[in-house]
Amino acid sequence: MELYPAVDIEGGRVARAHGELTHPLAALDTFIRAGAKWIHLVDMDRAFGGGRKDNHEIIGAVLSAAATRVQVQVGGGLFRETDIDQMFNLGATRVVIGPRGAVDSALVERLVKRHGARRLAAGIDARDGRVAPRGTADILDLTAAELATRVAALGIRTIIYNEVTRDGKLTGPDTEGARRLAGLGMDVIVSGGVGSLDDLRAARAAGLAGICVGRALYDGKFTIAEALACLS
Repeated sequence: MELYPAVDIEGGRVARAHGELTHPLAALDTFIRAGAKWIHLVDMDRAFGGGRKDNHEIIGAVLSAAATRVQVQVGGGLFRETDIDQMFNLGATRVVIGPRGAVDSALVERLVKRHGARRLAAGIDARDGRVAPRGTADILDLTAAELATRVAALGIRTIIYNEVTRDGKLTGPDTEGARRLAGLGMDVIVSGGVGSLDDLRAARAAGLAGICVGRALYDGKFTIAEALACLS
């Protein structure tokens, strides 16, 4: 099971404990030095829309600095074909197709053909089991399981699953919802709400492929070393 420390870029910076900000390159270096094998890099401004800051230059700098040192999974509101292609051009190991793109079967099919299924993941943001893309008030008439089944038929094997009501609350991710998706034969990485090592243990026990951790690391709830030891 893989650990994915999150570098969530907002306004060109990464929020840390107590509202302190750090540069994304500093966060990247800290995680790599601590032994992380993957980084979950998210453009929060793009994810939540509204004409907020364009972070493509700093994302490019992070991906350049990460090259040969760590694998990077990039997400955050990526549903346009040109934006997804750009992330690969900047050096992403894997790109997460946001839910607004994942529901477009023709788009997913083109991306799989161009980049290969192993370099793509489908992001499934959910609220009470239904797809609810972050940055919108939409709740689609489509369950998380239905979307996972749809993208699996197109070749996608990896799902990033997030119950949006748990984001940043440190109350634990929706491990049970993620387990149900894994039961469909998918590699599921759960995200949102991780607050303790017990959350990591629960995800491992559920047979998940990975877990994304952000605020808990920045707030000092546990360290990268402790997380890696817990998951090994």
